[in-house]
Amino acid sequence: VQEAVLKRYQEGARNFEPKLCCPVTYDEEYLKILPEEILQKDYGCGDPTQYAKEGETVLDLGSGVGKNCYILAQKVKSGQVIGVDFNQEMLDVARKYQQQIADAIGYQNTKFLKGKIQDLKLDLDALETWLNQHPVNGVEDLIKFEGECDRLRQESPLVPDCSVDLVVSNCVLNLVNTDEKQKLFSEIYRVTKPGGRAVISDIVCDKTPTEKILNDPELWSGCISGAFREDLFCEMFENAGFEGVQIVKRDSEPWQVVDGIEFRSMTVCAYKLSSSTNCEVVYPGPW
Repeated sequence: VQEAVLKRYQEGARNFEPKLCCPVTYDEEYLKILPEEILQKDYGCGDPTQYAKEGETVLDLGSGVGKNCYILAQKVKSGQVIGVDFNQEMLDVARKYQQQIADAIGYQNTKFLKGKIQDLKLDLDALETWLNQHPVNGVEDLIKFEGECDRLRQESPLVPDCSVDLVVSNCVLNLVNTDEKQKLFSEIYRVTKPGGRAVISDIVCDKTPTEKILNDPELWSGCISGAFREDLFCEMFENAGFEGVQIVKRDSEPWQVVDGIEFRSMTVCAYKLSSSTNCEVVYPGPW
């Protein structure tokens, strides 16, 4: 699955892939300074950037070519925007325009890091540097490699605990393997500051995907197979420790219907609150 996702999004970094996204309307004011390459190669299903506030530190999970990060950069101003992505070709496009956009807005407040969004402690650029100097040729080397991974997570985490005010993501969480999804939500909770929040736009479905859908690499890379069932999506935030979970946007019309199952965009906001704060979870159907 990961290989299929990586290959398709590598191609999406080279050439526009229309089937990787559903229509999203952004505030045109924030798009004026963005290069055409970034506008064309953006793949999303919502606009979580609208929930950012000036001065905040914002983390974008699966930042791709940087469109959401560069919109956020204009919103947070004196704050900071951190994009994390696993795809080197996407990162290369995002990083290519950093200085150009900084010159256009008058300040530099973005950085793009290489990592897996379900393992936000591991700095893959640092790990790659280590691997170039210590190639793995056998079991002993593999043990050393695993030890270096642990060291990096402990001593130099890519994204430290409680370090960001807002975590956003736009149609990326569904691409993570099913058995790693709860770890992903735990990581989102770990890096969020107390009093902070997560605003996630992603693809959800009204029924559990069929085995046929789950075993189709094309549908995995197309944001279908890994879609969250609507009620379980909200529960995953709760299970990670978030409170005040609410659906802030849900498309009434499905983006796609596959095997009789409706797939649509939904945006959820969830808060990391102190234990003394009372709140309730709001889930307006369809169950």
